[in-house]
Amino acid sequence: QRNRARSFVQNIDGTMVSMTPVEMGRHELYEEVPFLAMSGLQRKEHSLSVAFSSYAAQLDTLETDEYMAATTGKHLNPEEKERRLSQMSLLLLDELEVDAITVTTPLIFAVLIASMLMFNMGYNISVMNAPEPFVFPGHSTSAWSMAVAAFCVGGPLGAVLAGQWADQRGRRGALMITTWLFIFGGLVQALAPSLNIVIVGRAIIGVASGASTVLVPIYLGELAPPSLRGVMGTMTQFALVIGILVADLVGFVLANPTGWRYMFFLTSAMAIFQLLLTPFLLESPRWLLGRNANSNKARFIIKKLRGFRYDEEVETEVEHYLGASKSQSCDDSNDNSGGSSAKNPMLEMFQDKKVRLLVISTLVMQVASQFSGINAVFYYSGLFFDGVIENPLVGTTLMGAINVLATYVALLLMDKCGRRTLIMWSSAGMFVSCIVIVVSLNGYFSDMVALGAVASYVCFFEIGLGPIPWLIVAEMFEGKYVAPAMSISCQLNWACNFFVGLFFPYINKSLGAYSFGPFAIVLLLTFMFAWIYLPETQGTTPAELQAEMVKKNAGRSYHNMDIEGMTSHAPPSQDEWEQALAALEDEKVGLNISQSLSSNK
Repeated sequence: QRNRARSFVQNIDGTMVSMTPVEMGRHELYEEVPFLAMSGLQRKEHSLSVAFSSYAAQLDTLETDEYMAATTGKHLNPEEKERRLSQMSLLLLDELEVDAITVTTPLIFAVLIASMLMFNMGYNISVMNAPEPFVFPGHSTSAWSMAVAAFCVGGPLGAVLAGQWADQRGRRGALMITTWLFIFGGLVQALAPSLNIVIVGRAIIGVASGASTVLVPIYLGELAPPSLRGVMGTMTQFALVIGILVADLVGFVLANPTGWRYMFFLTSAMAIFQLLLTPFLLESPRWLLGRNANSNKARFIIKKLRGFRYDEEVETEVEHYLGASKSQSCDDSNDNSGGSSAKNPMLEMFQDKKVRLLVISTLVMQVASQFSGINAVFYYSGLFFDGVIENPLVGTTLMGAINVLATYVALLLMDKCGRRTLIMWSSAGMFVSCIVIVVSLNGYFSDMVALGAVASYVCFFEIGLGPIPWLIVAEMFEGKYVAPAMSISCQLNWACNFFVGLFFPYINKSLGAYSFGPFAIVLLLTFMFAWIYLPETQGTTPAELQAEMVKKNAGRSYHNMDIEGMTSHAPPSQDEWEQALAALEDEKVGLNISQSLSSNK
């Protein structure tokens, strides 16, 4: 059996728990990292691991110092303390981040299957671009605008329904429903006898896409360990932008009078392939444990997902899930006011003055994200590039490729730069790009400069206004507010998306070369808001997180906080554990290390 040293923790209410330092750290990560797979969360995950490793190393060093003083009469000298502190911190950090490089086959299948939903969503964002001249020729501008915007009509409905499906039928069942909607919507579009039926199919696919934006981050966030949720979110984001690119590439072959129906049918074909893989799709253990904390099925799934060999490991993981679910719950279990029910989480969030600025900032950023005009490029790039480049589809595909590369660049920048800084660079860069586009289209610069300006416009979007509005929620809100904040953000984002999709053809027709002017105004206002009001949302530093941990655990007593013993001590038997508890209770031994840390601050 794996060797692990047990630490005994006495809570302020007198209860005792036994966990290794690694298990304590993982429990902390579970409580602090939301159950969401979100691109950019890697920084928060790493900062929490660093903070706990340093915190636990201080506990270990203080206890070792007291032990040496009691047995040899000598304390550790400053150099020995610093050396042990550094060694134990690095040792524990390595152990905590093992999850980030340990991925099991069931988890890989879950990621691939769920990512296919995001790929299908991305494909349908751009699929209407290339075949526009061939789909029922002679249609009006208003009819085609409605066909494009119907995607955004279904989106908010899907986002709302997804929450109900996930709670009632489980995360796996909800994903299955979404897959069937993609199949049905794709068939309706491919077999449509008129543009009106295409609109219906487009709306159905919008419902599936809206559901995907809610279900995929939740599902993967509940399957993956905390240290992998950022990576999972990045993979699904890449699936989305690759889907956009593939739709552009397929247009070269199928965007013609006889091929456009096959182009629409590919949505169904991809969903059918996904359906064939669903036997490998596991249910969320968090959902199962929420319905029954003693669920054997949840324990079996956890064992498969984590590759555990022993039931003890599974039970520890179950405790992590249950503890994190309780800490991130909207229910106020400590409310003794006698109220008949808990507050509405959405209403409570808006009434909480501590997060009011974050709520306003989140909503403003979601509006800015869509009203920056980014989806005007992806929905109507063929219309925009007509007359700018000989083959508009080449320009559209180029933008899709740049979008994929910019997503990778954004990932690198999010690990190094503040969120507010990225928003300001993003909005400023997009603003300048809009100005260059307008000037170029008025004949002051060449058409190639206009093409380059659109490319920079897409790049600047991906480093800031694309991912950051969602990261504000995942990084900065308390766990109990993440779900309601995500919900209202999603609804607002889809609503603004609808208006852009519906009205841009009219804007382009009315303003011509100045069609990006309104977007430039929005971007200028966004920059000013970020400069004046937006708080830095990069997340708390490891040092600040460590200080919060000291404060949070000030009422606890730690015993045998031996990090080095994780690899040198055998685990205690049940009898040894009971004897240790009896000794602690009868002799009142042990050091309140957390209080020592607090007094040193």
